[in-house]
Amino acid sequence: MSNEPRNIAQKLIGAHLESGEMTPGSEIAIRIDQTLTQDATGTLVMQELEGLELDRAQTEVSVQYVDHNLLQTDEKNAEDHDYLRTACARYGLWFSKPGNGVSHPTHMQRFGIPGKTMVGSDSHTPAAGSLGMLAIGVGGLEVALAIAGHPLNIRMPEIWGVRLEGELPQWCSAKDVILEMLRRHDVKGGVNRIIEYHGPGLAGLSAMDRHVIANMGAELGATTTVFPSDDAVREFLRAEGREDDWVELVADDDATYDVEDTIDLSEIVPLIAKPSSPGNVVPVSEVAGEPVSQVVIGSSANPGLRDFAIAAAMVEGRQTLGEVSFDINPTSREILADLTTMGATASLVIGGARIHQAGCMGCIGMGQAPATGRNSLRTMPRNFPGRSGTKEDAVWLCSPETATASALTGVITDPRDWARDVDMAYPELALPTEHAINTAMLVAPPDADEALEIEPVKGPNISSLPELDDLPDEIEAPVLLKLGDNISTDEISPAGARALPFRSNIPKLAEFSFTRVDETYPDRARDAESTGHIIVGGENYGQGSSREHAAIAPRHLGLRMVIAKSFARIHWQNLANFGVLAVEFDDPADYDGIDQDDVLHVENLRDVLESKDEISVHNVTKDTTFTVRHRLSARQVADVLAGGIIPRLAAEHESDHQEARETTVATNPSAS
Repeated sequence: MSNEPRNIAQKLIGAHLESGEMTPGSEIAIRIDQTLTQDATGTLVMQELEGLELDRAQTEVSVQYVDHNLLQTDEKNAEDHDYLRTACARYGLWFSKPGNGVSHPTHMQRFGIPGKTMVGSDSHTPAAGSLGMLAIGVGGLEVALAIAGHPLNIRMPEIWGVRLEGELPQWCSAKDVILEMLRRHDVKGGVNRIIEYHGPGLAGLSAMDRHVIANMGAELGATTTVFPSDDAVREFLRAEGREDDWVELVADDDATYDVEDTIDLSEIVPLIAKPSSPGNVVPVSEVAGEPVSQVVIGSSANPGLRDFAIAAAMVEGRQTLGEVSFDINPTSREILADLTTMGATASLVIGGARIHQAGCMGCIGMGQAPATGRNSLRTMPRNFPGRSGTKEDAVWLCSPETATASALTGVITDPRDWARDVDMAYPELALPTEHAINTAMLVAPPDADEALEIEPVKGPNISSLPELDDLPDEIEAPVLLKLGDNISTDEISPAGARALPFRSNIPKLAEFSFTRVDETYPDRARDAESTGHIIVGGENYGQGSSREHAAIAPRHLGLRMVIAKSFARIHWQNLANFGVLAVEFDDPADYDGIDQDDVLHVENLRDVLESKDEISVHNVTKDTTFTVRHRLSARQVADVLAGGIIPRLAAEHESDHQEARETTVATNPSAS
């Protein structure tokens, strides 16, 4: 392929390829330059670095952000923050202090570099593709391995080229572009694909506009999203005082794609995702008039200065309705400072807005939970059931323009209709050309010698990783849950203010597993401790967040095997990482022949997994047999059989140690 024209994704992968062939479906290993972790997943990463016995980060740069667990209603989150800060110092990571900003836009502002690779323990890590990076969301253990110098092993995705033509109409913005992708392709359209945007329509999209689109590529199930590094990226880095980090990265002339699509931006209309899926997209005009009680602007899915500035311009001289809570989540201190310098913060406050601290906040259910059954319009990436912190929520996803118009009218409103009714021209925003750069809340790691003397501070809520035993050769266990399609990691391991503070405490966090689906699951799992248990799922099992807690917490409760029609990429990998066997029905119709509490039996797993991809499963309860298949590579099979990556690495280390000892004794008998 070296002499053939290459697209951007192929260039990025090719420049970092350590092994494998860039053929879709084959396993490749990619060298990783940067890592990103946030506090909801980072505490486990630090525990994994301890388990890997790491001395010093081997990446070019690794950064730990505190943006999720910001509410300090008791000691737990404060203990997490102390642990993360001291663990970063110990292992050589940068530490972004609480309130500095959401990881994705803050990393883009301070550390993102075109042409680099990055993995992050957050599914929205692909937002960095807006700068021409190859940024992939993975489980925390894979981030820990990257920090320790290991490559990322993935199956080579297809490259999906999306050509953008035309120019966005007034009162439409980048959020409407990604919602159009979701309207066309739903939440599984990007599975096993990298989305690469190209074409003349890019000229009208800033780097932060591209961030909006790249961020929510995760909602399509895509491996990642990439944009070129062009003049728009150069201008962004110049405003951040980092123009020297810019390099041009564009597709070769005549580059081709495995899959192709075209969007004429001039035909985009204001769109909105109805409850409770990001793929449930319709034109705003179709649902106009629905009452609204809450509007939230912010999150990593609309993090840019213009996303807040357009809202400020719309409310200036006006007042949101009394029955509407209008909430602003600044995404970084830098953006809040720029917004304030512009005078836009005052416009928002006078117009009725509540200003919250810079962080994820309502996006992850950490505050701003809506009233039961009342419509909440949000510029956020996800509206999975209960993610907001309210069990019976009704969350809609839309652009800042649609959100603000609706806050001013009290009902879902097409911003074009609102502008016509109030006779307002589309604002021309005078955004600063130089940003309010402040690096004081970024703590650099000490030098290596000093770091070795640091002991991470572990409060009472900080546990160690649970010990994981290897996979039994024979499993006969009950099906504790039978689930439908598109079960998200939010439903497996909930976010929100009740559960998130226990991210560092797996035994306690496990008590929340699947409780949004079935409150009895944790107790029934403990009752089945002697045999372990099995879960059966439908299509796209484990969609959404990269949180590996959704694998390790049920594993702690005895989960041994998940049988589904299909899996979301990150969760499938996380299950393997922690020794859970994830298999797919050979015939999806066999799903219908299993009921909750059926006992299933599989045997000779070690021989079967190492020799073929087909496994026979006997339903003891119904005396029927069906076939499942796994997609594990030989490397992943070894991980699953060992009970996970860390037990396998520990066993290999012990084996190497024993071999060295035996060699020493053989050559020098007195050494015994």
